[in-house]
Amino acid sequence: MRRWVRLSGPILSVLLVESLSAEAAPWRDPSPHTARFVTVDDGVRLEVLDWGGSGRPVVLLAGGGNTAHVFDDFAPKLATHYRVYGITRRGCGASWFAESPNPVDRLRDDLLSALDVLGLDGPVLAGHSIAGAEMSAIAHSRPLRIAGVVYLDAAYPYAFDDGTGPAMREFTAVEGLGHPTPRPADLKSFATLQEWDERVDGFRTPEAELRQTWESDGKAPTGKHRQFPGSRVFSTILEDAKKYDRIPVPALAIFALPHIPERWIRESSDPTVQKASRGYFATIDALTEKQAKAIEAGVPTARVVRVPGSHYIFISNESDVRHEMRKFIDSLKSP
Repeated sequence: MRRWVRLSGPILSVLLVESLSAEAAPWRDPSPHTARFVTVDDGVRLEVLDWGGSGRPVVLLAGGGNTAHVFDDFAPKLATHYRVYGITRRGCGASWFAESPNPVDRLRDDLLSALDVLGLDGPVLAGHSIAGAEMSAIAHSRPLRIAGVVYLDAAYPYAFDDGTGPAMREFTAVEGLGHPTPRPADLKSFATLQEWDERVDGFRTPEAELRQTWESDGKAPTGKHRQFPGSRVFSTILEDAKKYDRIPVPALAIFALPHIPERWIRESSDPTVQKASRGYFATIDALTEKQAKAIEAGVPTARVVRVPGSHYIFISNESDVRHEMRKFIDSLKSP
C-alpha cells in the first residue's frame, strides 16, 4: 500500500506506507472514463484514461507520485467542451517502469510516443506540479507538436528558469511541515480513510486515486514500506533541473498564490504548527511570486494567473481553473 503524503506547497511529496483493511465488497471506478495501455518504450506501457468529449484534445498530466486518476472528478467537466485524456507517467500507478539515464528527456519521449499512438493532433497539455518539467521539455524540443501548455501550479524553476527568478534549490531548501498519519480507527474501512483524508486536506481526493495510492492490488497489507520505483526520477529533476529559459508555445500558468494551508494546519491549535506554518508559507509564497513575475517578464505572451488555493489547485479551486483553461484553450488557433 502506498500513500503520497502531501507537503504543503509545490515541493514534492514523501512516501509513507500504511496498512488499510481490505474491504469485502468489490469496487468499481466511478469516473466515466475508459482505460487502456500504450507502449512507449521497451518494457514500458503507460496507462491512458479517456473521458471522451469532442473538440480539441486536452491531455492531463499528474504531479509527482500521483496518477491520471487524480483528475477523475475534474476531467469529466472539461470533457463537456474538449476531448480529454489523462496519462500516468512511468513508475506511477498502473504504468510500467524502466530506468533511464536522462529522466526528463525520457518522460518527454514517453509522452510524445503516447501522443503518436493516440493519434492526437495539436493537443493542449495541462500538467500539475512537476509535470511542468515534462511540458517545457516538449515545448522546447517539439513546439509544433502541441497547441499549448497549461501549468497547474507547475511553472516552477524546473519548468522555466531564465536566471531572473528563484532557483529550484531555494524552494527545496525550505523546510516543510510534518504531516498527520491516520490512526487505526481511520483505517477500518475505505470510507473512514476518505473521511480522514478530507479532514486533513480540506478536500476529497478522487476515489480511484486514493485507492491506488493506499491499496496493494487487493493483497493483504503487510505494513512494510515499499519504494515506488519512479521516486528517483523526481529527485533528479529537482536537483539537476534543466534550464528552460523560454516557453515557445502558447502558455497559461496558474499559480496557487497565496498557498492556502491544508485543513489540519488551519484548524490546528498547536502554536508550534502555527508558527512553522506562517514561516513556511511566507517563504514559499515570496518565492512563488518572484517566479510568477519572472515568467511575466520573460514570457510576455504567457498568461499568468494567481489564485489563492491549495497546491492541488484543480481540486481546491476547480471552477476557477476550468474557467481559465476554457478562456485559454478557446483562444488558440484551430488544429
